Amino acid sequence: MLIVQISDPHVKREGELLYGRIDTQGFLERAVAHVNGLDPRPDIALVTGDLVDKGAPAEYANLKRLLSRLEIPFYLIPGNHDARDALREAFPEHAYLPRAGFLQYVLDDRPLRLIALDTLVEGKGHGALCSERLDWLEARLGESDRTTLLFMHHPPFDVGMEALDAARLLEGGERLEALVRAHGNIERVLCGHVHRPIQVRWAGTMASIAPSTAHQATLDLRDGASLSMTMDPPGVALHLWRPGASLVTHLSYVGSYEGPRPFR
Repeated sequence: MLIVQISDPHVKREGELLYGRIDTQGFLERAVAHVNGLDPRPDIALVTGDLVDKGAPAEYANLKRLLSRLEIPFYLIPGNHDARDALREAFPEHAYLPRAGFLQYVLDDRPLRLIALDTLVEGKGHGALCSERLDWLEARLGESDRTTLLFMHHPPFDVGMEALDAARLLEGGERLEALVRAHGNIERVLCGHVHRPIQVRWAGTMASIAPSTAHQATLDLRDGASLSMTMDPPGVALHLWRPGASLVTHLSYVGSYEGPRPFR
């Protein structure tokens, strides 16, 4: 099974630029074309939050137009720039999305069991998993010992970039960590939010963050560094699962680059 993770596209209204200069629509169009052109083609796409920039219905209409060009099934979760009701109203045909409450769900019809978590605190930059959301997760984890991936927007761990660590999952992280440690069948925790490719061993398993399909956060590990962005190459994460093996993650850059050519 091959999963592509698309994250943090920050789509605006059609024709509108992010911050007046970043064509997030164009970046996502190229990312979708890139995914459609992969060989082998991924089986599914997980889109891990900050789908749009302001949570506006017109932004979701544009997002839907762009993602409808994907030639594989795709599954959505919200990030801190999203709005639950506007998201579910824009995608009524996505029956996996609960019609009320938190946007958490399980996909049980794949070689891997996929559990989506909703870390959104509307109007805030940081994330949270309240007792209701964690109770739901605990119940779902108790239903099966199949190999499982969790996917969520906010990372529950520090990445060494202070401005982003201050806006990670700030509520429910300790209980989430305990739940993950207690279930050795959790193969990976997939996150977005940081706009950088990052990997860490956490809670007895591996956790990873996918880059944005548009702008990236500047890699600045100095104490007290402020948050800034850079136009590093956009990308998507590819998660390859083969029975009897561990999940392997690759970073696939989106864009036109020289090659492929022989090593000589």
